[in-house]
Amino acid sequence: MIKVEYFTFNPLAENTYVLSNEKRAAVIIDPGCYFSEEEKILKNYIDEHSLKPVQLLNTHCHLDHVFGNNWVHKNYSLELYIHKDEQPVLEFAPAVATMYGLGFTNYSGAFHYLKEGDEVFLGNDILKVLFTPGHSPASICFYCPAQNFVIGGDVLFNESIGRFDLPGGNEEVLYKSIREKLYVLPDTTIVYPGHGEPTTIGHEKKYNPFVNA
Repeated sequence: MIKVEYFTFNPLAENTYVLSNEKRAAVIIDPGCYFSEEEKILKNYIDEHSLKPVQLLNTHCHLDHVFGNNWVHKNYSLELYIHKDEQPVLEFAPAVATMYGLGFTNYSGAFHYLKEGDEVFLGNDILKVLFTPGHSPASICFYCPAQNFVIGGDVLFNESIGRFDLPGGNEEVLYKSIREKLYVLPDTTIVYPGHGEPTTIGHEKKYNPFVNA
């Protein structure tokens, strides 16, 4: 059984996720910790719950979702799992961060690539990889059918959607991803987004002003 915990970090108010199981193994998704105090918050949570981080995942590689990749890599000896077409976005992230006055040390370890249909294992629990581009060139979501939730990155928000005006974004592709990959999930599926509060697929199909069912 997976426990989902999230922390809102960095000046762009990004949600960092820690998924853990009853054996205390943990997956860290989109570590956005930018300030040392945020790193401390994440570390304290892991330590206080005696968790062992076993995998580092990014839904996509915009700067606010990758600030903490290097810190997680150094502290827990984890290598990064992303979609291969997000790697150029990650490599460009420090240049973008400089424009915001948010310099940071980028991840420099080995890469492992995920694609549509792959599965991420946390003990006996399974997260299915959904390919959901549009906000970024190759954004992915992590769907847990057994517990009816999806870690959605910046694809779908509570009554909103991700931006599509950034490099590699595409409005029609984003709409297609939402309709064909997320809106087909059960209405009761909880969406844990990259920003803001959780929502459900059913709520968004009914109330999202950008993409309706």
